[in-house]
Amino acid sequence: MRIRTHAIRELDKIDRKILAILQQDARISITDLADQVGLSVTPCGERVKRMEKERVILGYHARLDPQALELSLLVFVEIKLSAKSGGIFEKFKKEIIKLPSVLECHLVSGDFDYLIKARIPKMADYRTLLGDILLTLPGAQESRSYIVMEEVKETLSLPLTEIDN
Repeated sequence: MRIRTHAIRELDKIDRKILAILQQDARISITDLADQVGLSVTPCGERVKRMEKERVILGYHARLDPQALELSLLVFVEIKLSAKSGGIFEKFKKEIIKLPSVLECHLVSGDFDYLIKARIPKMADYRTLLGDILLTLPGAQESRSYIVMEEVKETLSLPLTEIDN
């Protein structure tokens, strides 16, 4: 979890519109962004810089095609830990972060402790991911897996309210 070092001021409608546009096209020029939100270039750029400094904007990334990179198999794995102590959770987190095929890992409520999202090349690699990696992590006791057959929706865009289009 990232700790904020700067106070965040309330985001107004223009800030939210800037964020919505940047989520759709992070490579947009400040000039074009300013035109779309109805500001001149300098105040628009200052708003973007402020939101970067306040860590509302965490970064800019290229979205890659998993098929083109031969990472076509998407799996979700639920992991149950053998104990519920802070030490086990910390050891598990320390090791799961090191795995490049794991895209996301979330501590969840319910019958299992963690929900993991991973990308791997093919089904043959799934056995390695589950048996040789995930189930050897500290405290891992039980798993349940879901192989994605069709990706219906995947987005990194967050829903932004209070935007006048």
